[in-house]
Amino acid sequence: MSYTPRLKEKFGKEIVPSLMKEFDYTNPMQAPRLVKISLNQGVGDAITDKKIIDTALEEMTLIAGQKAVPTKSKKDISNFKLRRGMPIGVRVTLRGNNMYEFLDKLVAVSLPRIRDFKGVNDKGFDGRGNYTMGIPEQIIFPEINIDKVNRINGMDITFVTTAKTDREAFALLREFGVPFKNQKQ
Repeated sequence: MSYTPRLKEKFGKEIVPSLMKEFDYTNPMQAPRLVKISLNQGVGDAITDKKIIDTALEEMTLIAGQKAVPTKSKKDISNFKLRRGMPIGVRVTLRGNNMYEFLDKLVAVSLPRIRDFKGVNDKGFDGRGNYTMGIPEQIIFPEINIDKVNRINGMDITFVTTAKTDREAFALLREFGVPFKNQKQ
């Protein structure tokens, strides 16, 4: 028997019927779904110290449970001593079971560990059904050993959905358990 993540099961059994009822869909395939989750971390200081990019890659791989890749600069900028092709960040894209596992961990464990947490901002929608949120520090994730961290880095998390509107994407993420500040949109 193969393993199915908890949120993937919940999506099929609870979330799709709930969205069908809320938006009057006639077919379950009309309900928006989560396509991928992209994690991105800009590490501008890596220009002067190459070890920073290696540390960021290691931490991002631990957080995502999947190998992270460095992002490279696209052009030269002399004021920042930046050359084309230099690594300036790390990214990883999660799909399938890894995506559901990461979302479950983010909602259940990591977000509640943020200091003075009152919910995530609901202003990160792009108008096409995608949502981006910023995380101020990587130490909220349980995989990161706080004693070994020498720099606090933030990161951006983007949820890409098949939703046509922000309202549909908001409803989908709310059903998945993302704790928004305002539960109604």
